[in-house]
Amino acid sequence: MFKKLFSVDPARIGRFDGPAMSDAVPASLVNGTPGDLKAELIALLGKENVFHRVIDLVRYASDASPYRLVPQVVVLPRTTDDIVKLFRYCREAGRHATFRAAGTSLNGQSLSDDILIDVRRHWNGGNVEDDGRRVRVRPGMILSHINLMLERHGRRLGPDPASSASCTIGGVIANNAGGMRCTVQKDAYHTVSALTFITPSGAVIDTSKPDAEKRFVQAEPQLAEGLLDLRRELLADPVLADRVRRKYAIRNTHGLRLCALLDGETPLEIFRRLLVGSEGTLAFIAEAVLETIPTPRVTSVAWIPVPTIDEAIALVPGLVGLGASAVELMVAPALTAAGQAFEETPAYWKTLDPKAAALLVEIGAENSDSLEATQRKVLELVGTARLIKPVDFTSVAEAIELAWHVREGLLGLIGKNRAEGSTLITEDVCFLPERLAEGARDVQDLLSKHGFIPGVAGHAAHGNLHFTLVANLGEADGLSRYSAFMTELVDLVVGKHDGSLKAEHGTGLNMAPFLASEWGEKATAMMWRIKQLADPHGILAPDVILTRNPKLHLENLKSFPQIEGVTGSSQCIECGFCEPVCPSRNVTMTPRQRIVVRREMVRQKDDSAMLAQLQREYQYDGIETCAGDGMCSIPCPIGINTGTLIKQFRGRENGPAAEAVALSLAKHWKVVEPLARVSLWGAHAFSSVFGVKPLTALTAVVRSVVSPDLMPAVPGPMPRAASGLPKTDRNGAAAVYFCACINRMFGRDPAGPAAPSLAETFVTLSRRAGKPLWIPPDVAGLCCSTPWRSKGYHEGHKYMAHAVADALWRWSDGGALPIVVDAASCTLGLKEDIVTQLEGKQKEQYESLKIIDSIAWCRDLLPNLNISRKLRRVAVHPTCSITDLKLVGTLKQIAGRLADEVEIPIGTTCCGTAGDRGLLHPELVVSATREVQLVLIDRPCDAYLSANRTCEMGLRHVTGRQYESFVFLLEELSRPEAG
Repeated sequence: MFKKLFSVDPARIGRFDGPAMSDAVPASLVNGTPGDLKAELIALLGKENVFHRVIDLVRYASDASPYRLVPQVVVLPRTTDDIVKLFRYCREAGRHATFRAAGTSLNGQSLSDDILIDVRRHWNGGNVEDDGRRVRVRPGMILSHINLMLERHGRRLGPDPASSASCTIGGVIANNAGGMRCTVQKDAYHTVSALTFITPSGAVIDTSKPDAEKRFVQAEPQLAEGLLDLRRELLADPVLADRVRRKYAIRNTHGLRLCALLDGETPLEIFRRLLVGSEGTLAFIAEAVLETIPTPRVTSVAWIPVPTIDEAIALVPGLVGLGASAVELMVAPALTAAGQAFEETPAYWKTLDPKAAALLVEIGAENSDSLEATQRKVLELVGTARLIKPVDFTSVAEAIELAWHVREGLLGLIGKNRAEGSTLITEDVCFLPERLAEGARDVQDLLSKHGFIPGVAGHAAHGNLHFTLVANLGEADGLSRYSAFMTELVDLVVGKHDGSLKAEHGTGLNMAPFLASEWGEKATAMMWRIKQLADPHGILAPDVILTRNPKLHLENLKSFPQIEGVTGSSQCIECGFCEPVCPSRNVTMTPRQRIVVRREMVRQKDDSAMLAQLQREYQYDGIETCAGDGMCSIPCPIGINTGTLIKQFRGRENGPAAEAVALSLAKHWKVVEPLARVSLWGAHAFSSVFGVKPLTALTAVVRSVVSPDLMPAVPGPMPRAASGLPKTDRNGAAAVYFCACINRMFGRDPAGPAAPSLAETFVTLSRRAGKPLWIPPDVAGLCCSTPWRSKGYHEGHKYMAHAVADALWRWSDGGALPIVVDAASCTLGLKEDIVTQLEGKQKEQYESLKIIDSIAWCRDLLPNLNISRKLRRVAVHPTCSITDLKLVGTLKQIAGRLADEVEIPIGTTCCGTAGDRGLLHPELVVSATREVQLVLIDRPCDAYLSANRTCEMGLRHVTGRQYESFVFLLEELSRPEAG
């Protein structure tokens, strides 16, 4: 709340002196979108649906590929009518547009130098149909969220790419993405049963409607007739038709799917199939219906290490024949790197012969007996192999998670260890499964020949290999090596092995120049005819899949300038895995975009107007609305904590005067607490008479005069002031109870009972379970120090850390008693943050303390509590701190004792409250909880539980539900009189 009282000008935060880089955004865009384009699109779609500032253009200029195109404007259509309007505008104005959802595309499919259409923000949602056998979804819905919807039905989608927690179903269909377990028969092409699409001419067609075929032919007569002509032409060429069938018998996402001309008999059947894998070049997919597949009830994994790739590949057909759901190949260099990077991996990985390889095998079954039977067959199959180590299956969830983390973590390993400024390019090719061993060796040899890391990994069951190239493409040598490698890769994969140049990542910009090399002139010409029939004005995704530019893959390559801040931030590969968990994703920026914009600042000249403009716009978008929760580091392959980076920026804004004020507040926190309670009491009294709206309006006026980053808002009902702490006895206490300062200030929800307080409830509950708590009489004025750390006040942070460390050591009698904390964020701060400010003996003493969160404490109380009744359904919000503490499962376990059904809404992430950040910027909480609100509307619950008071307040404001600590419900349902 006191962040910028004396802040300094942040204009030069993190600048590296030097000239502008060649791919810097041009000065012509300093004011953002050109005026005429901006005005026309605002008139068309509305101001809130047009992003036109230069910072918006920059943050959307990058995706997960090595390419970078700066859009002229970014639009966020909400309806099919909006899409129809956009298509008409593009046709009439001679402009082109590209679709972007999650931006996880590895080949540049989601970039545009003209109009970029965001179809993530307003295109979420889906419904399960036919008891889970089918699901109807919109393109912006995240793949893993769909699978969570299907989980209760024992079903899932066929495609399962490694990016499933961040990619959207629209992107999966557009690229026909695969994954570890996805067979050709289970991919999007084979499981999409219906689509609602919009053609470039503006026709809206729902293929599931009885008259859909007729409407399609009427709306698109030339397209319909042209598709039938192409079908007849392909059927009349048995050699080409046979080649098409063979090439799609393995994974192939290179080019438009000509097999649609063989599989569909009518124009609409053909076109619906063509849209899968078309990468947004033929139409917009507004909705899709997909058939689902059963999820095994039990699974197990095992590593099968052998001396050579040939020996590993030789085992694959047998493993597939036994029903293995996944068979992943990893070569020894990759395993060795993983063994050094990941704890708890097998020790022998570090000493493997470079020629060795291993298979990661996953087996699924309906029950344990069936699983064990298959495991025995696998062990029998590999019994004659030259195993480096015996094969050992495990069904332990943590071990399975580690195995897949290793397999999927290779990209992050290489990205993290690459040279500063270098580019990471991920390629995937496919061979006939029987030629995989030879193909893998050939690819390794080619990588070594051109000076790249010879590591490969892949989906062995499908003949699909992945590998990465690291090069400084800003230098002539790096670019020429990459160019030569790509040319020879085409000759190797197509000429020698007749494989596919793109297996599951789509064509994009980087493989488009080589389309004819794989397909030949006639087939390529047929693809061009399909494009011209569907999109005669060329308004959709030019150069994606189809291009006339033979050097396209060598152009618009982005630089990776070094930026300041936390370890690893300069190594960001811009994959976008962080975005779905970022609280500000629906209001300003994501972690990837914060880094992308910082990189652009480095590209600019020191005195440029562009740099100054970006810095001004970054203040709110990049710094003020970052929750700083650190959840972005969990899905990040490199482990970058962008929240820590932003906190460093905030710290640099604090001048000596601000530091002095913050230190004074830390020293006088004992005075702040009662003042806060008085303020809450006054707010509650005011609201009880006049309602909360006048108070909200009053604070809004003050915020407009002062600063939204200084004056907290009142976005909804504020809690009561906390009552005094209960008296407890030190004698016989099982633990010290550190009641967090947020719970010493903020009381219960005004719509519920005023008493008992959380402290009273927690003390009563623990006593009932035979583990009484003691609250130190001098606890007032002490804090976990998180408020100072999150705002970058170093002196205040250090002072409070030392003060609370001394107190905890004294209260616990030198560590004899554990310390229990009733707010998860404070627990995390005490466990991980305080120690960073300590030295010497004090640090050693503090590290010996046992600090326990209330969730873990209550789990251990459960055996001594008699819970005599249950609620029907409760909603649980695991905060970011609960996730960091690895207590999500424990909280869910406790909730499961209190209700028949526990709901953690799909889309639950950090709520965005982040201490006082959500009060300073309520829009952050609205952004963070958008998906949660939709779930709660559809599935109301009997109680709403969490474990952090400020988070509960933020959730209350945006959802209208009375979120409170789970401790209240646990105490209520375990009372002796509850029965």
